[in-house]
Amino acid sequence: MEKTFVLATFNTHKAAEMLAILPKLPLKVRTLADFPGAVPAVEDGATLEENALKKALAAARFTGLPALADDTGLEVDALGGAPGVRSARYAGETASYAQNNALLLASLDKVPEGKRSARFACVVALALPSGLTVTARGTLEGAIAAAPRGANGFGYDPLFLVGEGPLTLAELSEEAKNALSHRARALSAILPRLLTML
Repeated sequence: MEKTFVLATFNTHKAAEMLAILPKLPLKVRTLADFPGAVPAVEDGATLEENALKKALAAARFTGLPALADDTGLEVDALGGAPGVRSARYAGETASYAQNNALLLASLDKVPEGKRSARFACVVALALPSGLTVTARGTLEGAIAAAPRGANGFGYDPLFLVGEGPLTLAELSEEAKNALSHRARALSAILPRLLTML
């Protein structure tokens, strides 16, 4: 019988990226959008780990299926690690990607090139309906560009210079991004556990 697990997200960009990164597994993958009545978990954790676990556990309990969730943050050294765990809500609870990017650039207005080091961090959590959980973390080092560049990706991708340049994540092809991204590294780390726990 085909095994099923849930990606604990309503974000179509994130779901598509996670599915592109995961190898072709003999598994059926669903998202929370497939379950009427499902609601997003409240992301009020103090860390990426806490939020990823909250999302995975809530989805596993609601659906009765193993659930995989992630939480991702952009950590900018000149901003003391901000926006960090609040990356998706940096400019407000309902902020768009463009609004978050604009606030980040404004926050770094006086920070010169060469002092704009940053990293993306991603924590992936796998939860079973029983409450058993496991997490994995992946990071990608880089820097923040002076202006958005590129049409691929989402979120802060147009501002994130991979390894401090010359290209932003949004200037890479989907295949190139998925080969080196923080999310790819976290998913690769958790994949062996995913296969043994399902």
